[in-house]
Amino acid sequence: MKLILAGFNVDVETLKELNNGKLNHETMTPETISAAYARISRSPKPVNELRELSRHEVEKSRKSNKNIIFAMGHHSVAEHAVFNFDVIGVSRLAIEEVEKFRLCSFTEKSQRYITLEGEFIVPGELKGSPFQDRFVAVAKEQNQLYHRLFERLKEHVFATHQPLAADQKNHSLLEGWAKEDARYVTPLANTGQLGQTINARNLELLMRRFASHALAEVQDLGRKYYELVEKIAPSIILFHQANDFDQKTHPELRALAQELLPGAPGPARGPATLDRYTPDPDMITVAALVHASTRMNFDQCLAAVSTMSGQQRSDWVKRACAHMELYDSTLREFEHVNFTFELVVSAACFGQLKRHRMASQTMQPYDPELGLTIPPSVREVGMDKEFSDIARKSEDLFYEIQKKLPHAAPYILTNAHRRRVLFTVNARELYHVARLREDTHAQWDIRQLSVRMSEEAKKVAPLTMLLICGKDRYAEHYTQVYGQPPKVAQAVLPGHEQRPGAREKNIS
Repeated sequence: MKLILAGFNVDVETLKELNNGKLNHETMTPETISAAYARISRSPKPVNELRELSRHEVEKSRKSNKNIIFAMGHHSVAEHAVFNFDVIGVSRLAIEEVEKFRLCSFTEKSQRYITLEGEFIVPGELKGSPFQDRFVAVAKEQNQLYHRLFERLKEHVFATHQPLAADQKNHSLLEGWAKEDARYVTPLANTGQLGQTINARNLELLMRRFASHALAEVQDLGRKYYELVEKIAPSIILFHQANDFDQKTHPELRALAQELLPGAPGPARGPATLDRYTPDPDMITVAALVHASTRMNFDQCLAAVSTMSGQQRSDWVKRACAHMELYDSTLREFEHVNFTFELVVSAACFGQLKRHRMASQTMQPYDPELGLTIPPSVREVGMDKEFSDIARKSEDLFYEIQKKLPHAAPYILTNAHRRRVLFTVNARELYHVARLREDTHAQWDIRQLSVRMSEEAKKVAPLTMLLICGKDRYAEHYTQVYGQPPKVAQAVLPGHEQRPGAREKNIS
């Protein structure tokens, strides 16, 4: 594992001094900007003068930050300090923890586009334990099968898409299809890397959560974050130690569940079940549009919408979306309608789903009882038995480790293993998910999941979800609704029309 501080924001005047060879090392901190902006609300001075004062009084700025954050509780001032990190050699399981923080930015090395080298971690909990040698042996076996699968799938993909394969420019795409299916057999212990941008407020939260986490790898990563920033920004990283709330709450809830709700786990359902949604969702959407366009209170808006004909309600939604291009979000009024789905997803699919952080996602641990997502192409090349055999071997070791070291057991599960996710999303965000994930170039697993969520949402909210689709189909879908294409048709996007389409898959 390696964590590198790649950058942080400093005052532009500090950069000018650096350029002129007059650098004062004390000012190489984002704290001066936080302190200056914190004083805006109570000082008559212009902001640029407050910044200048903060730069010349760094220790005073730090004391001011601590007082404002700790004594007054204004944590938002820490959001003006921003850090960039290179996160390298961290397991896929730990990366899931890194990417839980919704107000941060991540770009991760994709297992779809990069040929994996088979690098994996041995969790600290297992080192020196009776499980270590078997863990290493099974992880190596998983990665060896990945390479055999990749070679076989590559031949299969090229053979079944000969028109595409005839053009050298498509070879990278076709190899990517083979890689994305082969990776389903790799373990969650395999390592990845990512670039991360995070403000100090969220970084402090990350450190506190990581210090409280059950996994040794995650705890170690949290310590590395702190070591890199403690001297650069000591006044805005205050509450970084483990605490009872983060350490004890979920374990105590699980203990309560075992006491009060004994019995076997619930049976697996479909990959996307719509469990709850805003009552009368189309009424709410139209009423919200009326509310934003008048001086009526919301009860009046609902009453007015209840007397409208179906065509009149449709006219409101169509007018609200008439100028919307494929890169536009729907209006915020659509956020008043919510959908709660229970999803059953593979680890490979969850790796993409988790990036939709504006949705609310809570999840259960990976559970072999939920079955495997085996790519159909693996069956097509006759390697599904080999795939299932190594998955079963992974599960046997998982259950053995779980009895002694339950938190470390999931490392040996594969990208094909599944978990349950409770996914609550408003209509506006569901449009965004569909635009990205139902596009013909999206990965097949999450594409199928997104299509199912959209279909379920459209059943109960046909007006609200009138234009939901992947971005590749937006111009066509818009034309069906309005009788003419949007002003900026997708054909003008450079290279979009030239890219080959997606493969259809059926989840096993």
